[in-house]
Amino acid sequence: MTIPKYQIIKDELKQQIIAGRFENGDKFYTEAELVKMFNVSSITVIRALNELVKDGFIVRHQGRGSFVSRARKGKLVEFSDIELFPINHDQVKVLSITRGNDPEYLNRLGLTETAFYYCIERVRTTGDVPYIYHQTYLPEQYVNPNYPDLSYYNSIYQRFKLDYNIHMNDESFVETNEIKFPAPAKACEKLQIIKEEPVVLQVRITKRKDTEQILEYVETFKKWNFYKIELVSNSN
Repeated sequence: MTIPKYQIIKDELKQQIIAGRFENGDKFYTEAELVKMFNVSSITVIRALNELVKDGFIVRHQGRGSFVSRARKGKLVEFSDIELFPINHDQVKVLSITRGNDPEYLNRLGLTETAFYYCIERVRTTGDVPYIYHQTYLPEQYVNPNYPDLSYYNSIYQRFKLDYNIHMNDESFVETNEIKFPAPAKACEKLQIIKEEPVVLQVRITKRKDTEQILEYVETFKKWNFYKIELVSNSN
């Protein structure tokens, strides 16, 4: 099958960006330069540029031209949470396990309006100081309603592994992090902070690689002074 010209141009330009031909924020080639460089029509060039915009490699500003994106989606990085306290004192307490069918969370879990989910509330502490508050929403099929006690779900990922042979760390996920200020009232209560303090809200959705089924939707609130991350770019 013949590869379209715009795709060939897009791939060539993408490789130039990944290889470091341009720095983040640099002015990119003009349409006229690309027409001459690849000996193609402006329509073909515009389509290639639009594909690069869609993939997050460049941004285009009317009247100013194209620029290499400062937040490229194609950049591979290693992400690490850095512990700011002795983890040997870390403890988890399950506060509640409740069954529900709120349409908002059914939608986040990709479930039908007649389905149910379980919400598991947990608090993590270090030296008796609460620093993380989790609200984990799971499809009903992945919760054992006959759990012996709340501590059965201290580690939700362990339950997935032992009860369903699902290794959650190997599945696909999307996670976002944002600062919430002032902190929501419920987070203040669970983390024992005043509302004038900020918190970090992490939202995570994990899916099965084979079926794309959503396995969990998690809202996690972290005390700001217990949160630090490290990003390391892939040099390959």
